[in-house]
Amino acid sequence: MSGRRSIDPDALATAATRGLGVPVSVEGLRRLSGGASRETWSFDACTRDGTRHALVLRRDPGAHIGQVGREAEFDLLGAVGAAGCAVPTVRFLLDARDDLGTGFVMDRIEGETIARRILRDPEYAAARERLTAQCGEELARIHATPLDTLPALDLLDAPAQITQYRALIDGFGAPHPAFELALRWLTEHAPNLPTGGARLVHGDFRNGNLIVAPRGCGAVLDWELSHLGDPIEDLGWVCVRSWRFGVDDRRVGGFGDLDALIAAYVAAGGAPVDPDHVRYWEVFGTLKWGVICQMQCAAHEHGFVRSVENAALGRRVAETEWDLLDLVLGPDPGPDPAWAVTPAPAETAHDVPSATNLVAAVREFLERDVMAATEGRVAFHARVAANVLGMVERELASGPGTTAAVRTNLATILGQDAPVAALVEELATRIREGAPLDPGTITAVRETVRAKLAVSNPDYATPAD
Repeated sequence: MSGRRSIDPDALATAATRGLGVPVSVEGLRRLSGGASRETWSFDACTRDGTRHALVLRRDPGAHIGQVGREAEFDLLGAVGAAGCAVPTVRFLLDARDDLGTGFVMDRIEGETIARRILRDPEYAAARERLTAQCGEELARIHATPLDTLPALDLLDAPAQITQYRALIDGFGAPHPAFELALRWLTEHAPNLPTGGARLVHGDFRNGNLIVAPRGCGAVLDWELSHLGDPIEDLGWVCVRSWRFGVDDRRVGGFGDLDALIAAYVAAGGAPVDPDHVRYWEVFGTLKWGVICQMQCAAHEHGFVRSVENAALGRRVAETEWDLLDLVLGPDPGPDPAWAVTPAPAETAHDVPSATNLVAAVREFLERDVMAATEGRVAFHARVAANVLGMVERELASGPGTTAAVRTNLATILGQDAPVAALVEELATRIREGAPLDPGTITAVRETVRAKLAVSNPDYATPAD
């Protein structure tokens, strides 16, 4: 099952006519980039007198993946909008007679959501100066939303989420020693709910889910991970390194500093914040994103949502592992010489070019021709595809040497010989069961992750300036 991948404009026009209460036609229907788990479609609903309603459809591509259903998210957006939060106005829900799947329609707000443009393009320079304060203010409003106005939401404090993500990790059957190390730390340091009790938590408040105009933040999107819980979770999530998009020296979303975020949050009515409390949720958020990457990759692997973006996310798990090690253990001391690898490509009976060079040729075509000739979702996926081919190039070039080195060193540290997957599982099991985190164990975890990053993203392990 690959899920719905297209929309009939006439069917959408019929649904919009019902939802808006006036006959409309649909123009400019296009799928927007991003949305690995849910689809976002932009369109104009045009009346006979020439009025144009700029709208967006948020739709599940198939099986429900997130925590909040479409109807609950629709009601939630109405509630937070009434509380003064910056969100698009919701218009109507799809229903079974529309034959368009599960989703809802809301107003389209002009602005940019692509984080790399927000962080780098000159036209957003002024916005970058305002975003930290605006995020603090917006989070304070979200967390002040009266609970009795909200739809039914799960209560997920730290222990509940540890249990939830523990179950997800076990369900994948792909052990990650770095995840086990992080889960131990999170369990030992789990905070209680703040004095004020559980509040509304957005759950995915970050750069990439904000609509940003040259003047700053215009709206907060993607509420499907919302729940009741510790409000500081949102402040930790926006600090996760993955949401800095390469601007690693600005901890808040690649554009701001934590002290400034906290100051704006408190000034707007939020409760005082302990930076160590934020750090806890930054660690948890990093683990959470790693597990979500596994979920999205599994959706691709099992045919639920086939997508090059989802496939690539499976290799991004190593980035979150690296970040967890830095957050929990401290900065990387540098590569251990004992784990060094000399690439040794396998022999081949085939003619030139080599498999590595064939992959490079396709990657270069995507980078030089396809990306320049396309826009929107196609250009975004072309960039993702080029990155994937870069991974394949590096894996082919390294040959079997990397895996052999990891297996040999793990076998020495663990005192047993087995295939590399079994050794990684044994390392994860020992950490989960409380084995001491001696230097050999820590080195084994870090160097195994470093070996994966050498293929998936070799620049990621380079310390930020």
